[in-house]
Amino acid sequence: MTETVRVADATELRARREELVTLLADGVDGGASVGFVLPHARGEYERHWDDVIAAVAAAGAVVLLGERDGRIVGTVQLTPCARPNGRHRAEIQKLLVLRSERGRGFGLRLMLEVEALAARRGHRLLLLDTRGETAAERLYRRLGWSAFGMVPDYACDPDGAPAACVFFYKRCGEGAR
Repeated sequence: MTETVRVADATELRARREELVTLLADGVDGGASVGFVLPHARGEYERHWDDVIAAVAAAGAVVLLGERDGRIVGTVQLTPCARPNGRHRAEIQKLLVLRSERGRGFGLRLMLEVEALAARRGHRLLLLDTRGETAAERLYRRLGWSAFGMVPDYACDPDGAPAACVFFYKRCGEGAR
């Protein structure tokens, strides 16, 4: 069994778009609050990945893939701030792991890799947000992320119910203390 976590370019993401759409659908079906609500809107998932692929092609974003035996089982995105006064920071977005693969360390591996990549690229400050009281929140806290606020009813869960969102930051690279 081979497991990898690595950066994918736009050409590969385009070629594997169907796997990425399936991963996103699995996450939303499993309750992941990643910007979508049920019922399934496959076209929205496809447009999401098309937008991400375009951002990767324009060198504005990075996608890491977690794979087991060549099959995508997880992904995470790194999106640098494009404004001149914010180029030292980036946002971590859409950590997704197939429900069948959860609990096997892929979320942890994806986060460690994206943090290391961000530091190598000179980002000193990372930001992310997640639904409160979830396995994702616990993972970020275990990894040393600092919560700086919680907003009630910030986003809707896939079932449409409003949910609280916790905002985190982490210093990395030269900015870590």
